[in-house]
Amino acid sequence: MTDPIAPPSTDDFTLATQVEPDGDGRYVATIPDGWQQGRGAFGGLVLGALARAMLHAEPDAARALRSLSGEIVGPVLPGAADIAVKALRRGNAVSTWEAWLSQGPELLARASAVMGLARSSDRDGTEAPPPSMGAPWESVDVIPIGPPMGPHFARMYEFRSTGPQPFSGAERSEASGWVRLRKPVALGVPELIGLMDSWWPATFARELSPRPMATVAFTLQMLADPASLDPAQPLHYRAWAAASRQGFVVEKRELWTPQAELVAMNQQTFVIIK
Repeated sequence: MTDPIAPPSTDDFTLATQVEPDGDGRYVATIPDGWQQGRGAFGGLVLGALARAMLHAEPDAARALRSLSGEIVGPVLPGAADIAVKALRRGNAVSTWEAWLSQGPELLARASAVMGLARSSDRDGTEAPPPSMGAPWESVDVIPIGPPMGPHFARMYEFRSTGPQPFSGAERSEASGWVRLRKPVALGVPELIGLMDSWWPATFARELSPRPMATVAFTLQMLADPASLDPAQPLHYRAWAAASRQGFVVEKRELWTPQAELVAMNQQTFVIIK
């Protein structure tokens, strides 16, 4: 059973991932209480803060974030965190950035991002088959998730699962449903990182009881302009485990609009702790 903690200091994801410039490529983030997954803040919040710092450092606002990859190597605790940002290269139309988050002497997370200007193309389109969304999202029941069976941060999200349900002994490692923040905020890249990371691992569908797992690698590709999305509308989530070997699981995730537009794709590597 999770130890009790103080009430959340904010339920606003945008405020929770704010960063303040501290000169010479450095930023300060204040990790709020209430967003934990275990001891540390959940990965979507940490990676969202790193993405926000890199987006702020990029001088050309027209260069949208196209891809982000990162790792969280230790628990990021509530309180102040330092973020260092560096441009690895800024070309004529593409920028590559890297960011590191630390608390005290410990490096706890890193991320890299590729940002690029929009280009004219005759290859636009989505070849991935859209999910079967079934009944309208309003008719799908909300699953209450939170302590002691679920992580603290899950209280900040609204989950409407269309199955298979976690710990149901399903034949396949899959997950699908609708997700949105309980407190609507304007959607940007950091908010979409959080939405993508909020859902439980797809392998939970095959389990009969909770099993500790942790993300060791995270890669996200942005395929839609976040500003075009209605924050009051949930996004459709689809995930499946592609393979599992020697205690590590590779999982594929997607977010779609209700109109079947692909918003983002994600690959995560999980380690099964026990």
